[in-house]
Amino acid sequence: MRKLIFFMHPSLDGFVAGLNGEMNWINIDETMFDFVATMTDKADTALYGRVTYDMMQSYWPTAGDKPDASKHDKEHSAWYNKVSKIILSKTMNDKGLVNTTVIADQLTENINKIKKQDGKDILIFGSPSASHPLLSEGLVDEF
Repeated sequence: MRKLIFFMHPSLDGFVAGLNGEMNWINIDETMFDFVATMTDKADTALYGRVTYDMMQSYWPTAGDKPDASKHDKEHSAWYNKVSKIILSKTMNDKGLVNTTVIADQLTENINKIKKQDGKDILIFGSPSASHPLLSEGLVDEF
């Protein structure tokens, strides 16, 4: 069975962003990028809340194509473009989205159904609001 892995950068006092959503306190360097690559190598599905999905979708599809793209941007962009995506949202649907499933209700049933499918792990990147129901329903397998 596939594992649902929670991957987030919380501060010691439990915050994931500043008051205005800034994440400039996170130490992002090659060590972090290498760690992310070890996680994505084991996963073929990314799970996001709508806000994080919108943020990811605005950057990663073309990040690796830019002339000044870093090694990490090239690798993560390639991964992002090939993996299945799950979005937890009550305000959007998956009409017109490629390789993407939107879950609006029956969270436990839908996530467990996906976890039982063949495949690699499922990574939750950020998505603090979407993570709360996953945690409260006991759907996260690893942190």
